[in-house]
Amino acid sequence: MSDLDGAKQQEMHFRMMENDEYLKAQQHEIKLGKEAGLDVSLYSNPEFNWLQMEQIRMGLKDNLDASVYADPAYNYETMRQIRLSLYAAIDLVPYLKRGFVDDDLEEIRFALAKRLPLDEWLQDDMCAPQIHEIRIGLCEDIDIAPYADIRYNWMQMQEIRLGIEKKLDVSLYSNYLYNHAQMREIRLGLEAGLDVSGYCSLVYSATDMKEKRQMVVNNKRINSDREKKESPAASLRKKEFSISIEENGNKAYAYIPWIPGNIVKKEDIYQDLERREIVYGIKHEAIADMIDKRRQNEKILIAEGIPAIKGKDGWFEWFVRLDLPRIPAPLPDGGVDYVNIEAFEMVDEGEKIALYHRAEAGISGKNIYGESIHAENGLEKKPIRGIGFRIEPDGVTYVSKMNGKFEYTAGRILITNMLVVREDVTAVTGKLEVDGSVYVVGSIYSGGYIKATGDIIIEHNVETAKLIAGGNVMIKKGSCSKNDCFIDAGGEVSGSFFEAANINARGNVKANYIMNSSINTMGRVIVSGSKGMLLGGKISAVRGVDTYNLGNRLHLKTILDIGRNALYEKEHAGYEKKREKLLGDLKALEQEWEKIIQLEEAGRAVPEEIQRKIHAAMEVQGQRLAELDGEDAKLANLTGQAAKEPVIVRGRAYEGSVVILNGIKYTLSAEVRRVLFKIRNKQVTMVAL
Repeated sequence: MSDLDGAKQQEMHFRMMENDEYLKAQQHEIKLGKEAGLDVSLYSNPEFNWLQMEQIRMGLKDNLDASVYADPAYNYETMRQIRLSLYAAIDLVPYLKRGFVDDDLEEIRFALAKRLPLDEWLQDDMCAPQIHEIRIGLCEDIDIAPYADIRYNWMQMQEIRLGIEKKLDVSLYSNYLYNHAQMREIRLGLEAGLDVSGYCSLVYSATDMKEKRQMVVNNKRINSDREKKESPAASLRKKEFSISIEENGNKAYAYIPWIPGNIVKKEDIYQDLERREIVYGIKHEAIADMIDKRRQNEKILIAEGIPAIKGKDGWFEWFVRLDLPRIPAPLPDGGVDYVNIEAFEMVDEGEKIALYHRAEAGISGKNIYGESIHAENGLEKKPIRGIGFRIEPDGVTYVSKMNGKFEYTAGRILITNMLVVREDVTAVTGKLEVDGSVYVVGSIYSGGYIKATGDIIIEHNVETAKLIAGGNVMIKKGSCSKNDCFIDAGGEVSGSFFEAANINARGNVKANYIMNSSINTMGRVIVSGSKGMLLGGKISAVRGVDTYNLGNRLHLKTILDIGRNALYEKEHAGYEKKREKLLGDLKALEQEWEKIIQLEEAGRAVPEEIQRKIHAAMEVQGQRLAELDGEDAKLANLTGQAAKEPVIVRGRAYEGSVVILNGIKYTLSAEVRRVLFKIRNKQVTMVAL
């Protein structure tokens, strides 16, 4: 292969890596564009999110010049406004260059669509609500000069606009030093025909102004009652209400404050809705009820759109049990029911084990302005990986490839060969060696031999036998022999009891009692229940022991060798050996890398593909070294002086029992109860539980 061909392959590899970075929603938009025959190269860029891609695709679909807004710097809403403007031949680009975005552009678009002279009043740095107030004023053909000034915030603009609409002398409160609440109190006073000079001053807060205005109103009412000069109709001339938009344009609420003489009619509400361009989801009955029943000081929903509904995510339907009680049920005495545990699920060749239901499309909504609200589609799940199954051509049906044991762990399906032995296993049965797991429906008697790469599960008892498993060993009723039962497991060993057994395991060893056994485990020995007993023999457990009773009154010699024992040293030596090999491999790669640097400095080019391979190999070896060091450090932490619970005895620990922690020996001289054995100051000490 030439260097050029290698470079092309490497470039293609990196393109694929980049494609993997695309989110499902982005890929969906690209797919829709391709299906519609569009030039998706305009938005096939991972810098665009799927909402941006959608806006570009919609523009291309409608034969618009989408390149005008196909820029990752523009967010989705900005793109949307530019796209909508192109339909009406409105040029928003000059406003975009001035810094207007999102809702700003929407207000500008509305104004230009109605040919309003917005440019005369628009100032840089105005926000959308300010532009909205200017646009509403221009729509109503009022003199907006008193408030079309960037020094006013939009709430101040609104107060001045409302005053102009009602032909008030707004010069009394159009000083930008007034906040909007002060302006409102002055405006309400003018609307009520009050003499506001008594409180129209910057020295008064809005609260002060409100109190003084109400005093003037009360005084005016008293005088009016006395003189009886004012007709009843004069007090019914106020029309004070507000309409607020919430939930991003999906709901509109009306609020009519209680003010003496405040009479609002249905026509007033509808006129304001029309002015605000609210055209969809108007609740006519709610408006009628609010006006007819004079519901004041109450927030009333008068318009509601239809929210977009996100599509349902993809999901798996299972036809096998995933909820097997793999943790044994507790017995009344606190022990564990190993007999009735369901250890596995069996499947047959061709059996359907799962069906994937694809994600569903979202349902678009509509806001109160009559605009469509885009719905987010559900997300697809990745196909399940594993062994022992196949995915049918429909891409969604998962079928077992064999008769075997089904497991679903860490998001993976594992179907492995399971030999079911429906009789007792003895020397007559012969050696059973299985690439997979073995399930014995009966028991194992003298001379029984099973070797499996997976689990070994015995339904009843084990006597004289040899069991070798790459996974777990479970003996539901237990094992009783004359020190001629040998169990070797790459995982856990569990059973109701073990008597005179020889067990080697990398995982935990669990039972309700263990007697006169020799146990070597990298894990923990756990003896459960108030009758649980660990007595006789020698227990070597790197991660500790948790038992109810230890030893017995007859002083049967029971030895616990915990922590940094011979097993630990062997494991640590294995780490060191692996580390030495990794260091050797890494050093060789670093030497190769140094040669490449020397060749490059001498002007001799080294193919880029070779450089990448060596650099990638160095990174992999470095990562493996870090992981190995992490495992070794974790093991050291679990067995060091800071180990929290090396040996726990929840009931009685009898005289004569021996506890060895990290090589430090302690022999019990008397019976103790509920104790924890730990290392403190290089000595084994007992701490009460």
